[in-house]
Amino acid sequence: MKLFVPGRICLFGEHTDWAGGYRRINGALEMGFTLISGTNQGLYAEVKPHPSKLIFRTTLTEETFEIPMNRESLLEEAQKGGIFSYVAGVAYQVLTHYRVHGLEINNYHTDLPVKKGLSSSAATCVLVARAFNRIYDLKMTIRGEMEFGYLGEITTPSRCGRMDQGCAYGDRPVMMTFDGDRVDVREVAVGGNFHFVIIDLCAGKDTREILSKLNKCYPFAENELQQNVQKYLGTISASITKKAVTAIEQGDAEALGKLMTESQAAFDNACIPACPSQLTSPVLHKLLSWPSIQPLILGGKGVGSQGDGTAQLLVKDEVTQDQVINIIESELKMECLKLTLSSAKKVRKAVIPAAGFGTRLFPATKAVKKELFPVIDKNGIVKPVIQAIVEEALSGDIEEICVIVQKGDRALFEEYFHTPPPVEHFAKLSKDAQKLSDYIITIGHKITFIEQETQNGFGDAVYCARQWVGNEPFLLMLGDHLYASDSDTSCTRQLLDVYEKYGRSAVGLKLTPAESIRHFGTVTGNWVEEQSVMAITEFAEKPDAVYAAEHLRMEGMPDDQYCTVFGQYVLSPRIFEFLDEHIVNNIREKGEFQLTSCLDRLRIEDGFMGYIVQGKRFDIGLPMAYLESLVEFAGKPSATS
Repeated sequence: MKLFVPGRICLFGEHTDWAGGYRRINGALEMGFTLISGTNQGLYAEVKPHPSKLIFRTTLTEETFEIPMNRESLLEEAQKGGIFSYVAGVAYQVLTHYRVHGLEINNYHTDLPVKKGLSSSAATCVLVARAFNRIYDLKMTIRGEMEFGYLGEITTPSRCGRMDQGCAYGDRPVMMTFDGDRVDVREVAVGGNFHFVIIDLCAGKDTREILSKLNKCYPFAENELQQNVQKYLGTISASITKKAVTAIEQGDAEALGKLMTESQAAFDNACIPACPSQLTSPVLHKLLSWPSIQPLILGGKGVGSQGDGTAQLLVKDEVTQDQVINIIESELKMECLKLTLSSAKKVRKAVIPAAGFGTRLFPATKAVKKELFPVIDKNGIVKPVIQAIVEEALSGDIEEICVIVQKGDRALFEEYFHTPPPVEHFAKLSKDAQKLSDYIITIGHKITFIEQETQNGFGDAVYCARQWVGNEPFLLMLGDHLYASDSDTSCTRQLLDVYEKYGRSAVGLKLTPAESIRHFGTVTGNWVEEQSVMAITEFAEKPDAVYAAEHLRMEGMPDDQYCTVFGQYVLSPRIFEFLDEHIVNNIREKGEFQLTSCLDRLRIEDGFMGYIVQGKRFDIGLPMAYLESLVEFAGKPSATS
């Protein structure tokens, strides 16, 4: 398995992680608010299990670390300090809490600068936690990986800040809140593209001295200087950081740049007097005021503990990013890195598998494909099932749709969507019906049909769309499900909004009684938004009640209810890697290539969100369910109404 963990940069709220921790002693202090983001650079590794040892190789040293996988040896190594201590510290914590064997980790590439305020040590700790989690499927969330990374690092002589392991969240920014010993994490949706330049000031700073002097201002201020430090690291920084979150969500780069400049000025005013030897920062301020870059930047500030270590500038676009880097490297002889925060990639495409035989609806399916069975929408319009599903996809602003059909059925579907009625029949239609006919041809222009050569399971049907999808996220909808929202926002749009907010694959869910879950894929996880959005920790394909009761219950839900798959997914194109692996190696389940195990692999490697859809699904794949759907779907608003 290959893993990547980025570095971490503190965009706003430096020092507030430990300052907020003093609230456990002085409750009058403000909570700490920190906005961080993963960098474009980081640690790349290949990992695999080992029966008894922890083995770590890295590009940072020629030495190979190898140690028996037992708590005593790991703890002893962790307390020595150095890069191997981080590896051993995390392994010690994981082994304390889980029954695992060893690991072999090959950190074959590192492009993250070390000792530059980008948390290379924290990235190492998260890498080890993630490797254990995913190799042994410990069902940790990203928050769990972050916590074990932190526990591992504080097992070593390092006294890292509480924000450092936030790199676990990858390239999406997160706001962390620090209230005594409690830490909350909220992922921030990025409303536009933000282009940063990260600069190694090629100078020096003493972080220990900075922390020592600032910590003397806590937990109770004894003079005006200490009051000013507490005020900046409290109410002033909290206000600026919250405004920065809003600016990122709104895609307002100019506002964010102004906040960076404001933050640096406020920090200088309050904190330089507390540690003038380190925080006067002549090199940092020389860069921030360098004349050649002023017309090109929107704002800038120091990074991390501040001082003459690392700086960050916000610029207008990619072209300006390159211009600023060229100026700084040529005129100031400083090393630069790019960091870009991007909004979630828009989902433009949808895939609808419609190649099943419909055996449960035989013999009707001998005459009519089940996807062409008629349904009636709330406007009284009779339409085939496939049209209702296509309209649901379009309700989420999907631009292109791929329908997977049986070999030989393509002409049947194309005729419906691409060919108008003969002129003599068209002339007999009412004006409204003629408009409907034109409308069907219009949406037909957005549909591509791909044939599935042989029916080898749901996973194989999805795999047929690999080339058509390309390297894009896509919406996957079942060809025998109808959807009706309980609100003005369609079911599809609800799920796409969750994907865009969290930037990870997502599946729609519904609450289902225990006696029915044997018919559906079922999930469990940890709530991210209570009773609404979860980080999934397991996919189970049609589990029985005994397994579900032991493994799939959700906190805060009745014992007789579970979260089952709604029939809509937003998937990363990585799903095709795992499907390809199964197909090439002929890995079948019950004789077919299934999707569920590949979804679980995607969960393990990238994370997966689940969302309780505010709406209903109608399964037309069973006779009585189809009858029920005919009645209920007609009473619901259609996706295009």
